[in-house]
Amino acid sequence: MKLAEKIREILSPRASKTRIWEVRIGLIYTAVRTGDKEVELAYTFMKRRGSCCPEPGKNSPLAGKTAAELLAGLGSGQKIESTLGLAVANSLAHRQKLNVIAGDILEIADLRPKDTVGMVGYFQPLVGPLQKRVSSLTIFEQDTGRDSKLLPEDKALELLPRCDVALITSTTIINGTIDNLLVAAQNCREVILLGASTPLVPEAFHNAPVTLLSGVVVNDPAEILRVVSEGGGMRQFKGLVQKVNLRLLK
Repeated sequence: MKLAEKIREILSPRASKTRIWEVRIGLIYTAVRTGDKEVELAYTFMKRRGSCCPEPGKNSPLAGKTAAELLAGLGSGQKIESTLGLAVANSLAHRQKLNVIAGDILEIADLRPKDTVGMVGYFQPLVGPLQKRVSSLTIFEQDTGRDSKLLPEDKALELLPRCDVALITSTTIINGTIDNLLVAAQNCREVILLGASTPLVPEAFHNAPVTLLSGVVVNDPAEILRVVSEGGGMRQFKGLVQKVNLRLLK
């Protein structure tokens, strides 16, 4: 079963009893509100960055629908529907009480001086600190024009098996590439799903090689909704979200 299917299956009972209060599809992130404080995020995955605002789809209006109706879009192959589905999943997961560890991923991850690290998705703030702590860092990215040192994302399937640590953006759940990437990373000592889109749903990873989930929890729902609507991203989220990590037992 694909990861997106597992997430849908696990959250389905909760989703069928929950209504969508509000949806904001921003240029960088999408926010979904399923309760007074249950607002969470997913990266707005458009086919081409810089295009006009995405269509919400034929199901508009979205507010008032059951969470199950939007959750069904996760893994559908339709970028915006899948984005909405993951944002709903994250909002539903917000209702769980988990033993998360607050803090930056570099404080939590098991990184060693001799490690070969593969990063799927360009997390620019992590690059410098990682390069100082490990033997080598290879970055795979869809948009290789951002930096001459970036490799195409599909090269990750070839090179991740040679890595000790894999850092994988959780937007790969939205675009459907996550499952093949996890197969490629199955022998890595540490496999981390990273970013604001990360679903804190540990049950979905029981048979996966993922060792650490690193995401965010929204602390200020009203302000997050405003920032998302105004096209803001992680820089503007400072003080509005808390970075959290969840170690998975293997």
